[in-house]
Amino acid sequence: MITAVRHLGPNWYASVMGTAVLATAGAALPLPGPPPGLRTVCAAVWALSLLMLVTLLAARALHWRHHRDQARAHLLDPATAPFYGCLAMALLAVGGGAVAVGRDLIGTPAAVALDAVLFTAGTAVGVAAAVAVPYLMAVHHRVRSDQASPVWLLPLVAPMVSAALGPLLVPHLPPGQPRGTLLLGCVALFGLSLLATLLMLPLVFARLLTGGPLPLALTPTLFLVLGPLGQSTTAAGNFADVARGTVPGAGSAAFSAFAVLYGVPVMGFALLWLCLAGAHVLRARRLGMRFTLTWWAFTFPVGTCVTGAESLALHTGLAVLDALAIVLYGVLLAAWGAAALGTARGLLSGALPAAPPPAPAAPRPVRVRTTSGAAR
Repeated sequence: MITAVRHLGPNWYASVMGTAVLATAGAALPLPGPPPGLRTVCAAVWALSLLMLVTLLAARALHWRHHRDQARAHLLDPATAPFYGCLAMALLAVGGGAVAVGRDLIGTPAAVALDAVLFTAGTAVGVAAAVAVPYLMAVHHRVRSDQASPVWLLPLVAPMVSAALGPLLVPHLPPGQPRGTLLLGCVALFGLSLLATLLMLPLVFARLLTGGPLPLALTPTLFLVLGPLGQSTTAAGNFADVARGTVPGAGSAAFSAFAVLYGVPVMGFALLWLCLAGAHVLRARRLGMRFTLTWWAFTFPVGTCVTGAESLALHTGLAVLDALAIVLYGVLLAAWGAAALGTARGLLSGALPAAPPPAPAAPRPVRVRTTSGAAR
């Protein structure tokens, strides 16, 4: 077991995120007649994400305890270090799911308590990653602009997940200062993540246009750009949901207006990027792209677009946004199925987790014998 976790990287937390958002997005679908048992199924999926989180936390603890050299190598690897943002987002996604749907299984008091713990831990880890990973990239990683990757967004998106899920706890706090403090704290996290993302996105887009398509195995990471777009739309809607009764005066109306004025254009850009990323994935698939753990990039980012569309549908009352949320959830469901099936096969076959392939050995020197018998 100890040897098996040596190559268990932080990217595995993406599977927890994708499973948790499948539950929370499904429970809020704007269906005219929700199928019987939908919430029960979503609660079961959330319970699976909780089990996955606990298992991965234990396995990663073993990794840090017995393979500290490998753990430090992950931090100093510019391709792996950004995935530490996934730890924060996994904690937050499971915590938010506890209040959204997990309460059906464990009760509201236990769900709120669990979310409070996971939200606090996830926010602390997320803010730390948002500072530490860019610092390591600047000081130790020595990356170039032509190496820009959507993976760089991961630590910057984590505070946005806190901003989107923190409002779920606001109604469970005492009225007055506690509620207002948490709400405006989430707004601050919203700004932190949004401005950092706006700095990073041009690098990613420029790399895509000037450097050509990403390597086949990394092509699914293009979907990571959807994360800050969908999650910020969700956050703006959640602010408006809890602002009434929390923010005095015209503040609550301003939050409601912001949810629509911000969310609609951002969702439009998200749909544009979804089409662009989808075209790249279809091209990569034709060229022989095989399953890797990067396929989990199809899940959580699309899930945030589902919750963003659900929020916009609630605040605008437009049926077209209801339909958009349902269609996007179908995409999410298909993506989760493909990623989960590929992961299960890899685990059963022993291919996951696996060490990276060894570098090819240097060719042996060729010895040539001349007519005089001397070797060269």
